[in-house]
Amino acid sequence: MAKFIRFCLFFMMLTISSVVGDGDYAYDYDDAYAPAPASIPASTSAVPAPPPASTSPVPAPPPASTSPVPVPPPAVVPALFAFGDSLIDSGNNNQLFSFAKANYLPYGIDVGGPTGRFSNGYTILDQIGVLLGLPLLPSYSEEFNVDTMRFGVNYASAAAGILDVTGFHFVERIPFSYQIKNFENTLVNLIKNMSAPIVKEAIPKCIFFVGMGNNDYLNNYIMPVYFTQDQYSPQKFAELLVHQYKAQLTKLYDLGARKFIITGIGQMGCIPSMLAETSGGGCSESVNKMVHPFNSKLRTMIMKLNKDLAGAHFIFLDMEYMFKDIFKNHKVYGFSVIDRGCCGLGKNQGEVTCLPFEIPCANRDEYLFWDAYHPTSAVNLLLGRMAFYNDANYSYPINIEQLALI
Repeated sequence: MAKFIRFCLFFMMLTISSVVGDGDYAYDYDDAYAPAPASIPASTSAVPAPPPASTSPVPAPPPASTSPVPVPPPAVVPALFAFGDSLIDSGNNNQLFSFAKANYLPYGIDVGGPTGRFSNGYTILDQIGVLLGLPLLPSYSEEFNVDTMRFGVNYASAAAGILDVTGFHFVERIPFSYQIKNFENTLVNLIKNMSAPIVKEAIPKCIFFVGMGNNDYLNNYIMPVYFTQDQYSPQKFAELLVHQYKAQLTKLYDLGARKFIITGIGQMGCIPSMLAETSGGGCSESVNKMVHPFNSKLRTMIMKLNKDLAGAHFIFLDMEYMFKDIFKNHKVYGFSVIDRGCCGLGKNQGEVTCLPFEIPCANRDEYLFWDAYHPTSAVNLLLGRMAFYNDANYSYPINIEQLALI
């Protein structure tokens, strides 16, 4: 049934698909940075001690909004800039003509209402930001405000991919290449409001979180209407993605980024939408095997970039390993429901994702999945702590805490 719906949407949207982003914008960064140097001092203060290993929400600022959010001291880095898809989108799709939106209840049910996050509460990015001592990031779609955006911006867009064509059946979305252009626009505005030398000094000390690739499989390669599987084997498609990804990450490096967090893809074959399509209701191992080459090649590429790009520090978040760990030890982590969504319809609550004003499960902190595709807030907070504090099994070659202090 889910495949039939997707197939119909393909023909409905074929002629009206579009990507959203500002036009090509180029200017001479060397000229912009010409004035005498000034600096934002790098913070050397240590992050707070790790919170207890539980799935209850950590203390955090209020949900992202248009009003300024105070910075929780001490900030470990000047700012956090984030690029990705619906796993971290915090509202960039709200104003788009898109089917990929989460601006309605019950999304955000546990944080006072919908913000655009595809969660009942927070995302992994929110947790990492708080641990870095930063406020929740404003979405790029919000009106520029130097008082909030100097601490970072979230450019993520639901349905976005490494490839521009990915997710076109959702109509408007902001692919990674356009998210990078939006970051360039932010740089321009920061320079206008803070001066070029201050921005130039600060950007290499900032952290750049990038989580792309999920939709290139879920809303491209795996979907028959894209015909991508007819053109590429799983190995060749992974090579295509990683080649494009490398060029995009190098572009961010050329814009001044030096500290990168790059996430792999989790156990995609085990999300409720995939469970609903298997005959026995178990994980789709064919999908997990299909995605694995991307994770493997991405990790290798990241290690090579660490060697090839002077001053760069890339870390790889092994989401595949993290989710395997959580699935295997879900009771230890406090989760009792791992095979269906908390909000959704059909088999495994994964055939139709969370609908407006649908009544979700009451025991949300016990669920691994919030809807057909996304983890619950409890899982996102756990993942954030794993990536921030733990060892190379989760984050390689160092963890986020160590990256921040470089």
